[in-house]
Amino acid sequence: MTKKLRINGHSHLLPYPEEIPQFMKDKEIFWVDEERKFMLQKNWRRPVTDSSFFLKEKLEWMERYNLDHAVVLNLSQLYGNGLRVEEMKQALRFQNDFNARIQHDHPSKFTCGFVVHPGFVRGALWEIERCVEELGMRLLCLPTHYMDSIGTWRCIFDEENEPIFEMASKYNLAVEVHPYDGEKFIKLENTAWRFHLIWMLAQCADAYHFLTLNGYPDKYPNMRVCFAHGGQLAQINLGRRIQGFDGRPDLFEGKVHPRKSVGHKNIFFDTLVHDTGSLKLLVENQKPQQIIMGLDDPYPLGEMESAPQSSYPGKILDLAKERKIITPEQYDDIWEHNTIKWLCGDDEQAKQDLVNRILG
Repeated sequence: MTKKLRINGHSHLLPYPEEIPQFMKDKEIFWVDEERKFMLQKNWRRPVTDSSFFLKEKLEWMERYNLDHAVVLNLSQLYGNGLRVEEMKQALRFQNDFNARIQHDHPSKFTCGFVVHPGFVRGALWEIERCVEELGMRLLCLPTHYMDSIGTWRCIFDEENEPIFEMASKYNLAVEVHPYDGEKFIKLENTAWRFHLIWMLAQCADAYHFLTLNGYPDKYPNMRVCFAHGGQLAQINLGRRIQGFDGRPDLFEGKVHPRKSVGHKNIFFDTLVHDTGSLKLLVENQKPQQIIMGLDDPYPLGEMESAPQSSYPGKILDLAKERKIITPEQYDDIWEHNTIKWLCGDDEQAKQDLVNRILG
């Protein structure tokens, strides 16, 4: 294949206000105002900072920046934590049906993920089956942390969730692990955007800690997990975890050594770490073939066009190539091959089908 594809492995999409069912607004679960200026939940609002939050504008934005394809994750606001069970099921089903429709209507432009609530494992398994078998989706989106059915906060890679990972491996699914809801269980005042700037990265590191300690990358060989935001604190934290494991083996009985998962073929990280120093650490720790392009568009912490930050989509990778942190071949692989490998694993037919779909 001669054309080098540019695939964005971490993107988000808002429904237009009129696409959101009335019950979501009535119950204050999630909605967008008529002017498309804010996304809202009960006692929460966030400005819509870019028009490319919405489909038509997103397609124009992708065209402008020469992006062939985008992997659309679920909206973090729709993990369903703390909702009543029926409301949670309806809200998640709306998100999954919306994403399925986007993928169905624009197959060359989007691969979309679906979300389940791990606090209700049996229901999660039914929804995985529905999304894969009926809707043709192959990307499972999971939160780093979730509230279980008795109100306790847990890490996603808790042993109770093994049936979910078993099914993900059976279906050869890609899995995206993304942080959110930190302010609901970390007892600090929500000020100076601390949960997005610091705690989200710690949440990713915590999830990586348990994925690797439990040996899941080998136990579920057909499930490939990608951590959002480069799993940034997991990279700087590696030495401390190794020393802790070696220094206090009594705390890790039956667990797998952290070294065993470093650079593992079933663990991926996106590029969204904001500076080349962090990207260099990611490249050196985890091997370039485990890195995928992630723009996290159109959020303001994503890689967006921005005068104050002198930024544009793809800037960090361009800089990394320029500074010889990665080779030109690795650069192309991060944009294309690695993302396809995360999405399809070793299934050569699935890879070819995806490439054909993108090329139309």
